[in-house]
Amino acid sequence: MTFDEYIGMNHGDFQGDVSATVEVQPHHLNPTGNINSGLLLSMADNASTGAANRAYFEKTGERKFLVGVDLHAVMLANQQGGTIRVVSKPVRVGRRITVVRSEVIGDEGRVLCEVTTTHVPV
Repeated sequence: MTFDEYIGMNHGDFQGDVSATVEVQPHHLNPTGNINSGLLLSMADNASTGAANRAYFEKTGERKFLVGVDLHAVMLANQQGGTIRVVSKPVRVGRRITVVRSEVIGDEGRVLCEVTTTHVPV
């Protein structure tokens, strides 16, 4: 089982970008009843890697795996339960560095966190 399967991510495409959803379960919550930030970051990390790999292949035609080497997150809000969605969009695709911006969105379209990741081909 992969980590994204373990946390319950359901993958899809949202207008050509990489996206996924998670139905929040009790084990996703922290002691205050809010979503654990590790879930939000895991979703962004997983989706951004997929977006980086897709964008790199579309630009170069090469099937190299892009590994994340930097992650910057801004936690903006939280919620208790519900459904959360991540949408990842490449903002720069180069041969050596690819940068992806992800948003984790909660109920009613509320942005819970913004994550910028940097990826390099290996």
